[in-house]
Amino acid sequence: MTEPSQSGPFPAGPVLITGASGFLGAALVDVFRAAGFTVRITVRASSPRTNLTWPDVEIVEADMRDRAAVASAMRGQRYLVHAAADYRLWAPDMEEIVRTNRDGTRILMEEALKAGVERIVYTSSVATIKPHADGTPADETRPLTPETAIGAYKRSKVVAERVVDEMVTRDGLPAVIVNPSTPIGPRDVKPTPTGRIILDAAQGKIPAFVDTGLNLAHVDDVAAGHLLALRKGRIGEHYILGGEDVMLATMLADIAGIVGRKAPTTRLPYAVIYPIAFVSEQIARVTGKAPLATIDGVRMSKYRMFFSDAKARAELGYSARPYRQGLEDAIAWFRQAGYMK
Repeated sequence: MTEPSQSGPFPAGPVLITGASGFLGAALVDVFRAAGFTVRITVRASSPRTNLTWPDVEIVEADMRDRAAVASAMRGQRYLVHAAADYRLWAPDMEEIVRTNRDGTRILMEEALKAGVERIVYTSSVATIKPHADGTPADETRPLTPETAIGAYKRSKVVAERVVDEMVTRDGLPAVIVNPSTPIGPRDVKPTPTGRIILDAAQGKIPAFVDTGLNLAHVDDVAAGHLLALRKGRIGEHYILGGEDVMLATMLADIAGIVGRKAPTTRLPYAVIYPIAFVSEQIARVTGKAPLATIDGVRMSKYRMFFSDAKARAELGYSARPYRQGLEDAIAWFRQAGYMK
């Protein structure tokens, strides 16, 4: 992991971090505390408190769509790192995901401007970038449109990112945009969709796979990339914070090797997966519980989600450790936290 320099025009100071109860958010708090920043965090009243173990961090309850609460949390802050997001691939009301991520981001950026925040790092996602059909790693020059984004979550991140881009141009918003790939590692309390794959695979619950791939990065490296973006990033620029491009079959085999299980060898055709996803969604609409598979997820898996973080490495000094370390740390944490039988 690259250790961000203490020098430069943006020294340690008061920083507001949103989404700090979550997976990436907790790693961000660790990185900024270690760098000497005074950290204030916002969490929703319903947010899990498992990761909130820091004795010197100020915790403020605030939903990112509650303007008054956001304005109060922003007072006295020199910097803002906005990592809060509704990260679900399915919900009973899919448009709620879009509204939360778009409107919450707009409110936070507007209140940051009013409060005179000096520097903002906005956590977007590679979900806003169009992958290449042939699996060639994509970069920041391939933005998706809301019309071409698959599913509500991707669309929500596209429109939220556009809010930030437009405010940079129109209002002089001092924001740098980072686009993390797929973080893995410890403290994945929910867990995230990828964390669920790691957990299920480690317990032998994934007997087969589809022909797809992901870019996987240790969550602590992604968090360190945010601090680098704050100190070295150019206003209005986008930086992919990634790791290694890995086929799903390879990821599952590596997980099996770590836990001492036999790796799955059966590749499922998409013709089989679509009906499973359809039925899973119908059951979810009755039970209200997240489905085993979603149609949007199947559509996304047809692409190899491979990305290049060359720009972040060149301009920010970003680096990432081997992705297998993220798998090992994730599995060790799931074991320690009692997620694994």
